[in-house]
Amino acid sequence: MKLTWTLFTILVVFAAKPVLAQDKWDLKKSVEYALAHNISIRQQDIQARYAALTLKQGKLGQYPTANFSGNLALSSGRNQDPTTFSLITTSYLSSGYNLQSSVSLFNWFSQRNNIAGYALDEKAANAQVEKLKNDLALNVANAYLNVLLTNEQANIAALQLKLSQNQLENTRKLVNAGSLPELSASDLESQVAKDSANYISAKATVDQNILFLKAFMNVDPAVPFEVDTPPIEKIPIDPIGTLQPDIVYQLALANLPQQKVNKLKLEAAQKYVQGAKGAMYPTISAFGSLGASYNNKAQEVTGSSSFVAPIGKVSVSGTNYDVFPNQPFTSYTYGKIGYFDQLNQNFRQSIGLSVNVPILSGGSLRTQYERSKLSVKNLELQQEQDNFTLKQNIYQAYTAAVAALQKFEANKITVTNTHKSFDYATKRYNIGLLNTIDLIITQNNYFTAQLNLVYSQFDYVFKMKVLEFYKGQGIKLQ
Repeated sequence: MKLTWTLFTILVVFAAKPVLAQDKWDLKKSVEYALAHNISIRQQDIQARYAALTLKQGKLGQYPTANFSGNLALSSGRNQDPTTFSLITTSYLSSGYNLQSSVSLFNWFSQRNNIAGYALDEKAANAQVEKLKNDLALNVANAYLNVLLTNEQANIAALQLKLSQNQLENTRKLVNAGSLPELSASDLESQVAKDSANYISAKATVDQNILFLKAFMNVDPAVPFEVDTPPIEKIPIDPIGTLQPDIVYQLALANLPQQKVNKLKLEAAQKYVQGAKGAMYPTISAFGSLGASYNNKAQEVTGSSSFVAPIGKVSVSGTNYDVFPNQPFTSYTYGKIGYFDQLNQNFRQSIGLSVNVPILSGGSLRTQYERSKLSVKNLELQQEQDNFTLKQNIYQAYTAAVAALQKFEANKITVTNTHKSFDYATKRYNIGLLNTIDLIITQNNYFTAQLNLVYSQFDYVFKMKVLEFYKGQGIKLQ
């Protein structure tokens, strides 16, 4: 019932006047305002952005990674010289730089399948935004319809009150002239009081429904708010023969947001199954690195000189003689290596291939694969359940539309007959052939018939438009 009431107002969204007074709200304006200010929709839009970022990250993951690192350290004690790799006991200042890069060459299409899943998830998230917008439009439409309906009921109550007041005025004249007893005026005074209470109650119901509408729109309850009332009689109704439930159901499967969400999520889950399967196989990657280092204790030869010095003595016949080497000695002088010169001397490169073979991972990869398959099964069941519910709702909506049409036609006949009865009763009462109680009963019957006709007219038009809504092609109003 809630869905049927809701959908009627979508028909009013585009049927409202294109130019309205600033102090009046038509349904199109109300829905647009609600869509722009609803928090749930804005939150779901953020979720869609998350999905878009996940997709972007997945695509960027196909490209090589590159990381640069640098360090500056003061070491003291027995350490390994980072430039000569010899053990030394001293304090020194060192720094180093390293650039590393790697890229996955082949991973059994795991990454590609995951990216395809991310893309489908992004589409599903955007479709979910549309579904929430659709649901909000239905809620606003439902609230707006209730305002229109209670407005009509309040108008009928006002006419009923005016009619009773006129009858009381005429009766009071007849009583004063002695043509009718005082009891006739008293009965009508009671009827006027009753009609006044009905009118006040109807106006209060209108105000309450306007507050409900404001709540869906996130409008301050204290802000003045007046709705525009479009003529329901001008809204076109498609022939019931073109809205057969089987035809509507097939269109709904292809066009409704919820069905699109289910389809996209299922396709994404199937891609994740393939991605999880590929993660269990070996991965081939390429890597490379560049590096350089500096140490303030590092030295280099800055100069040299040759000299001849005795390496010992020898005694010959009691005489000592110096012994000299065949080659002169070379003496070296040392100096510190410059910062950039040292970085250049210590520059190193590497490149290679690596293979990562998952052998034992605590069952995590296998478990993830099995979970992904269960997710597919669960989404298949969810899709089946939603489709079944959709089909059931469409058949119920069709049955309700047929019944609403029959009820509307019956109420038109009832209004015609009760109007005739009320006219005859009024004429008989005016010439003294009918008592006041019978006149009031006839009047109330006519009043009730009018209310039932208004309700059934709104109900009929809306329920017919429900079937158009399920087609997922919008609601035709012109």
